[in-house]
Amino acid sequence: MTTIAYEVESNVAVLTIQSPPANALSSGLLDELSNRLDEIENDNTAKATVLKGEGKFFSAGADIKEFTALQNDSDYEALSKKGHQLFKRIEHFKMPVIAAIHGAALGGGLELAMACHIRIAGEDANLGLPEVTLGIIPGFAGTQRLPQYVGTAKAYEMILTGQPVTGKEAKELGLVNRTVQDGEVFKKAFELAQSIAAKSKLSIEAVMRLIPYSKSEQFANGVAEEAKAFAEVFGTEDAAEGIQAFNEKRKPNFRDR
Repeated sequence: MTTIAYEVESNVAVLTIQSPPANALSSGLLDELSNRLDEIENDNTAKATVLKGEGKFFSAGADIKEFTALQNDSDYEALSKKGHQLFKRIEHFKMPVIAAIHGAALGGGLELAMACHIRIAGEDANLGLPEVTLGIIPGFAGTQRLPQYVGTAKAYEMILTGQPVTGKEAKELGLVNRTVQDGEVFKKAFELAQSIAAKSKLSIEAVMRLIPYSKSEQFANGVAEEAKAFAEVFGTEDAAEGIQAFNEKRKPNFRDR
């Protein structure tokens, strides 16, 4: 089953996450997204990309049910590193990737959106990193990218409480570039992509190559430490309880161990 639809129109590649109802980011979906990026790179007509979700959400997060199949710290760390590598690839992609966020971008969904270069969100969309409510932590570079957009103080608040912000609040915080009416998200993102695609491909690729140099090398160190911490926290009793509670749709009973 195809989970990432792909088409090119007016020099704009459109990627659509098709994994209803939550568009959860399974390991297989991440692999397919990587394959779609290969196709875009081999398409000489595309100059910009829009990433969107089908149905009610952009993406409500990683596939929590898949987590129960993980066996040990090495599995957890490998999953985290897999997300890191893919999202780093997006961040360093040769053309801009615009996230069209409607409904919700939570957990891994927000981490994916933050790896994109530009974010357009619906005013009533929910954006957040709720992993601590499950007894785990963000594992796809969320602890490193969120402070870059909202500042360290707000990042502490959002990650430690797990509380999301609306699209309107995200715009005020600098987490998204602009907000629009919920039903206009993809349209506006596509129009922005078209305006970029009207420019010289050589100029676009030069800008995409240069801006990442502005990022501190501390980011790479932070991402490596996140993968280790993700594995450590995932192996705790509280993590097992949080995930089980999520699957059983009940409040977790954390014992701090």
